[in-house]
Amino acid sequence: MDLFEYMREQQKETEAPLASRLRPTTLDEMVGQQHIIGKDKLLYRAIKADKLSSIILYGPPGTGKTTLAKVIAHTTSAEFLQINATSAGKKDMEEVIAQAKNNQGMYGRKTILFIDEIHRFNKGQQDYLLPFVEDGTIILIGATTENPYFEVNGALLSRSIIFELKSLSKDDIRTLILRAVNDREKGLGAYDAVIDDDALEFLADVANGDARAALTAIELGVLTTERSADGKIHITLAVASECIQKRVVKYDKSGDNHYDTISAFIKSMRGSDPDAAVYYLARMLYAGEDIKFIARRIMICAAEDVSNADPMALVVATSAAQAVERIGMPEAQIILSQAVLYVATAPKSNSACNAIFAAMDNVKQVKTTVPVHLQDSHYAGSAGLGHGIGYQYAHNYPNHYVKQQYLPDEIRDAKFYEASENGYEKKIKEWMKYIRSEE
Repeated sequence: MDLFEYMREQQKETEAPLASRLRPTTLDEMVGQQHIIGKDKLLYRAIKADKLSSIILYGPPGTGKTTLAKVIAHTTSAEFLQINATSAGKKDMEEVIAQAKNNQGMYGRKTILFIDEIHRFNKGQQDYLLPFVEDGTIILIGATTENPYFEVNGALLSRSIIFELKSLSKDDIRTLILRAVNDREKGLGAYDAVIDDDALEFLADVANGDARAALTAIELGVLTTERSADGKIHITLAVASECIQKRVVKYDKSGDNHYDTISAFIKSMRGSDPDAAVYYLARMLYAGEDIKFIARRIMICAAEDVSNADPMALVVATSAAQAVERIGMPEAQIILSQAVLYVATAPKSNSACNAIFAAMDNVKQVKTTVPVHLQDSHYAGSAGLGHGIGYQYAHNYPNHYVKQQYLPDEIRDAKFYEASENGYEKKIKEWMKYIRSEE
């Protein structure tokens, strides 16, 4: 390392962005991801024992993939090398492998290779690494925001353990913000800044699990806000909103406004107003609402308010729920929009909802027994008890229907399902009327 390189490294320690300076150097300093780095978890034990095998770290931006790799770098006795898949070429990879071979052959030392954004490597580049992972020349740590089962070669995956990092919780983000404001060595403590409670809650909320976004915003706020008369830098809600470039929406995810917005969203879909439905969707997304929560509400609305008037509504809603979990934001907003607009514009029926509610009320109020001819007859001795005798197999009759009592004697004339005249339910109603007229 020459003098200029040394000076550059020294400057990085003090002039690097806050998110970089605050990176933990030990597992105990890590915030979040306790499902994989809790003290009783495999990855924690492997790092502590310095017995790490090849791993793939998968998760959204700002969840700590690079941070975790840096922690490993500080704790391992192995040589730690890093390349970025967006800029690394074949020459870079060859140099890394040559260095790893030297470490192994001359010093008996292992080499850990961290590849950020490994999904950006093409198949040929990933294949190049494979034999060196297999023979132990390198221990691979790959980081990716994309599903590795889609983006990483199967051969590499089979030789690696996949650890999925989750979006940080609101409490995790809050902890990191307070650490950033108060830490005098790595953070902004020397600036004597104070963050208001509502600003803290807002940043923790709208960061949506992305620690980097929250830390960047708080750094910008501290560095650009003038001191107040008391000599302190006050990070207010207005400052926080400006720094993270999100307007404060009147939408408290734990208060009345949250439930008012959700209520308006559902009622707009039920009321067949696609413009209002997509507006409230946008409002929730802008405020940082959990996309999985939104998807669940759409599925419920599809079943409760559309039902069999358009059976595809639930299919679309369920597919959307699966898709948003795989894809994440920002693209998930398009998928949610499609589902919302489908449900909002579909013909409506609450017949399924009414049917199950009516049936549940009946079950609570009336004690019944299953008719004998419908009772199980698939065991020796059932005939002696009369079970199944007289049952008529529907498929033996025209239209695969035969008039037969299915409800218990106590409620034999009860009606729970009333098909509407809307959409596909009109066809259901006509079909049921037709087969019953052929009795």
